[in-house]
Amino acid sequence: MKNIKINLLIYMIFVIFLFIVDMNFCFAETFIGKINDDDVHLRKGPGTNYEVIKTLSEGSEFKLVSKDLIENEEGCEEGWYQLYYESSNSGYVCSKYVSVSEIVYHETATTECEKALEIAGFPSSYWPGLCKLKEDHPSWDFEPIFTGLDFKTAVDAESVCGKSYIASSKKEDIDTTCKNPYSKTWYPASAAAVSYYMDPRNFFSENTIFQFEYLKYSETLKEKYPLAIQNVLKNAEFYKYHLGVGNDLGVIINEASLNANVSPIFISGRVLQELGNSTSLYNLYSGVYDGNEGIYKGYYNFYNFGVSDSCATSLGTSVCGLQYAVSKGWNSPYNALYGGASQIASSYIAVGQYSGYLQKFNVFPTVSSKLYGHQYMTNIEAPSSEAKTTYKSYSNMGILDSSFLFYIPVYSNMEENDFTEGSGNGAINTPDEEVKSEIPISTIIVSSGYKYMTNYISGIGPNVNVKTVKDNIESIAGAKSVVIKDSKDNIVEDGLIGTGYKVTINNNEGSETLTVVVKGDTSGDGIINALDLLQVQKNILATYNLTNEYYLAGDTSGDGKINALDLLQVQKNILGTYEIED
Repeated sequence: MKNIKINLLIYMIFVIFLFIVDMNFCFAETFIGKINDDDVHLRKGPGTNYEVIKTLSEGSEFKLVSKDLIENEEGCEEGWYQLYYESSNSGYVCSKYVSVSEIVYHETATTECEKALEIAGFPSSYWPGLCKLKEDHPSWDFEPIFTGLDFKTAVDAESVCGKSYIASSKKEDIDTTCKNPYSKTWYPASAAAVSYYMDPRNFFSENTIFQFEYLKYSETLKEKYPLAIQNVLKNAEFYKYHLGVGNDLGVIINEASLNANVSPIFISGRVLQELGNSTSLYNLYSGVYDGNEGIYKGYYNFYNFGVSDSCATSLGTSVCGLQYAVSKGWNSPYNALYGGASQIASSYIAVGQYSGYLQKFNVFPTVSSKLYGHQYMTNIEAPSSEAKTTYKSYSNMGILDSSFLFYIPVYSNMEENDFTEGSGNGAINTPDEEVKSEIPISTIIVSSGYKYMTNYISGIGPNVNVKTVKDNIESIAGAKSVVIKDSKDNIVEDGLIGTGYKVTINNNEGSETLTVVVKGDTSGDGIINALDLLQVQKNILATYNLTNEYYLAGDTSGDGKINALDLLQVQKNILGTYEIED
């Protein structure tokens, strides 16, 4: 009987031990320090004798390295707290200015990726989307930016009338109470729209994650940058104009960006965002404007600097932009591109706004007075649209698996924000349910970076993976909205996509199946090689007949017929001396 009691006691102790172990496994403790005064100094060490890193504003919150106080060296008898202010970077704050609270996370990290993100400080709602990207691109790294801001508070601040605009006529995207219209096509953004674009979790897909890319110049990509810039700008009229007058903007932007220590892909995307593809801002980029007795002739402004609403209304865009260029001495394409790049680098990147996201939403400034201010643009869609431009250039270059670093903001109380389904966080957003988008299918295609024609989808280059196309379209249309089949009607998830493949896209109005056209790929294998050259040649000689999508693929010049020019373009593409454009 005594032995039975002893065994029962041992069993109970063992069960309690397992329960405690399980509790420790399932619940993770994190200590948060809330700043209780304004202009509090964050220092490099536990004493006023250490250099100030930045000033912190009242109400901002940060993750503590430990709940234990660090012994005072000077100036704070109570002791110091060490806190993370940016990823793994930490600093010290006098404890009398910090209120400590404990947060218990109930989600358990299971995979190595999730454990790494948890250690870094990412909330569990970030894990699925980022781990999916990490799985596809092991060389990519993600670092959190602990803003210390309540998410709703930040959204409210960015929703103030006149601060954020959107090119949308959808009622839910427009703040109808704001009587400060920007133009006939731009509207004050509603809090709901701002919330969507501010929530990083809505952009954990391949082609929108680049709004969080660290924007300093990468030496490892130095030799590949010029062609990447060309891929970004090749369809823009200002790029074509400068090629025509002997200026290779690919080389110029690369050199200017190197000297300014800023990513030339980012600079290219920014210039494209500002000037557009058309000739509407010809006077700003051509250097030939001779108004006001010719004082502006020979000056350039690729960034629209100085073109404020009030100035443009009174003087016009050309005068506003060029008088700014004159004041800065931008009397050559290099001077203008370098001047703007260095200005962005010194005025934005150097003060903590080192991503496209942070240049729109300044939620982690080095100077607390700049919070929600000093923002480069009012267009809330600009970070994601620039990210897509960057992604497409990297994809065309085949350098997506290079080492990229992404800094991603983290806010407090984000779990209360219902982020949009189909944003890349499939594991969170009910992946087993198909998301029905309200966006027209033609718009989905164009917004994904491709071209829409009746019955066809083009703009997909050679050597592109099926998964890349699917992910790009679903980043706009929503999760599980796209099915891709090969020319034999088999559903495919991987491998190169080629001419003749079928892409079916679903939205709330139904579905549409489009046939893929890859210019130059007449054989349908997703690459351009000797077989395609032979087929084009035989079609010209009338010994082989290319039809439908294969004929469209063979017409690389886009003039409606297959002839010697198309044959030459395919041949040059194979030799690497010409890139077929679509």
